[in-house]
Amino acid sequence: MEHPFTWFGTIGDLSGAWEHLGAGTLVTLGLLAFGLMVRSRLADTESAIVPEDGVTARNVAETFTEAMVGLAKSAIADHAERYVPLLATLFVFILASNVLGLVPGFAPPTSTFNITFALGCVSFVAYHVYGVRVQGLGGYLKHFLGPVLVIAPLMVVIELFSHVFRPVSLGIRLYANMFADHTVIEIFTDLTRAVIPVAFYILGLFVCIVQAFVFTILTAVYISEVVSHEHEEKHH
Repeated sequence: MEHPFTWFGTIGDLSGAWEHLGAGTLVTLGLLAFGLMVRSRLADTESAIVPEDGVTARNVAETFTEAMVGLAKSAIADHAERYVPLLATLFVFILASNVLGLVPGFAPPTSTFNITFALGCVSFVAYHVYGVRVQGLGGYLKHFLGPVLVIAPLMVVIELFSHVFRPVSLGIRLYANMFADHTVIEIFTDLTRAVIPVAFYILGLFVCIVQAFVFTILTAVYISEVVSHEHEEKHH
């Protein structure tokens, strides 16, 4: 199959990974613009108390934030609201990147492993930072030793492999699903221009939402493992 047309591919030598990077930059700028718009609506404290009518940027942002708070609380028992900024950022960036791939002429940023692995690394670094912040460096490192000192050397190896593989696992899962989804849509759009592609676009939108949710909920689970009181008591 020929390399599909993309708008970023027409700019100079932007091809391959650069097409995805350009699309990712576009998503980032779009989300920043949306965030600044909502911030301006909330800048006036008095008017911010009064809810707006209809579907507005502020109402969308508030509904999304409430949903993210609920998702965080479903996975993290202690002070879940602390981790909403990270989880919400991951979810909205991945979702917007996935959906952009449904727009003709754009390669979804999440269909390249470079970007999905980078997102996995963000999740990896973040939950370790949260773990150290909650338990202290010494307390956090103790959980790598396991509950019994005799098998501590073995547990250290197992825990290290388990944690190191997580960003790779997150990256591969998201990349593989979005690459396959985008490829299927391209194939059926080339074969037929009406009716059938619509069904695959609907299915593709569903996949976009599910993959953003899976990545975010797994990150929330990893955070819960290192910050919950049960985890702390178990390893002390």
